[in-house]
Amino acid sequence: MLRILSSYLFIHRKFTPEMLGEIARSGVGAIEIFCSRYHFDYRSAEAAAEMGAALRDSNVSLHALHAPTERDSGPARHSGVPLSVSDPERGRRLEAVDEIRRVLDLAEHLPFRYLVLHLGSSRDEADPRRYDAAFSSLERLRIFAKQGGVTIAIENTPGQLAAPDKLRQFITETRLNDVRFCFDVGHAHLGDGVMPSLEIMSDLVVTAHVHDNNGFKDEHLAPFSGNIEWPPALAALTAVDSALVLELKEQPAYAEPAPPSVAIEAARAAFDKMEEALDSAGSPGA
Repeated sequence: MLRILSSYLFIHRKFTPEMLGEIARSGVGAIEIFCSRYHFDYRSAEAAAEMGAALRDSNVSLHALHAPTERDSGPARHSGVPLSVSDPERGRRLEAVDEIRRVLDLAEHLPFRYLVLHLGSSRDEADPRRYDAAFSSLERLRIFAKQGGVTIAIENTPGQLAAPDKLRQFITETRLNDVRFCFDVGHAHLGDGVMPSLEIMSDLVVTAHVHDNNGFKDEHLAPFSGNIEWPPALAALTAVDSALVLELKEQPAYAEPAPPSVAIEAARAAFDKMEEALDSAGSPGA
C-alpha cells in the first residue's frame, strides 16, 4: 500500500521542507498538502519552488493539493469565514474561484494529480442556487485544471450540500464528466454510513480521506480509534482502486510544543494498522 499522508495533521504549523523530510523517513511515499496560507503559502512562488525541491530530494510524490476552505487565518485558529465556490453572492464566489485558480496555477512548477475541493461548508443547505453557483465555478475551474493536467475531486462533507446523494445528482445533472470524487470515510460515517455512501459515489471515486470518529462529530481520529468498521471499508475502497490518504487531525498529545516526530509516529502506527487489516482481508492495497 502506498502510504499517503495529508498535511492537515500539521495544519496549525508551517509545513516546512524539514518536516517533509521527516515524513519521508517514516515510510510515507506521497503527500496531500492542505492549502492554507499560514500552513503552506500557495500564493508564494518561492514557497512552491522550495516545496518542489524538497519533494524531489525526499523522493515523495505530490498526490494532491486540498483547496483552501476559508479566507486567510492565523496559526492559532481558523478564520471562520468560508471560501465557497457555491456562494450565491457573485462577488464572494468569484473571489473563491480566483483563490482556487491560484492553487491550480501551481501545477506548472509543482505538478500534482488531484485538487480536492469542498463545494461549501457543513452549514450550507442543499439550495438550488448554491448548485447553480457551484456549476458556474466549476465550469471555469475545470479549464485551468485541464491545462495543468489536474483532476478536480469534490469531497463529500457533513451537512446537506455535499452529501453523497446530492453530489451524485449534481454531477449527473451538470454533466461535468471530467470531475471526480474524493470519498471522505469519516464524513460518510457522520451521514448515511460508509458503505451506502461509497456505493453511491464509487464509480467516480479516485482518492479517499481516511480517518475515524465516534459518529457524533468530525474528529479525524486514526483508523480503529472510533467506531467505523474498517475492514469492509478499506476492502471496498481498494476494490474501486482509490488512493487512501490518511487525514488525521492534530491531537493535544502531539500538538506544539511537541516535535513533529510525535505526530508522524502516530500516523505511522495508523498506516501499520491499515496495512494489517488489508493483509487480513487478502487485499493487495491501493
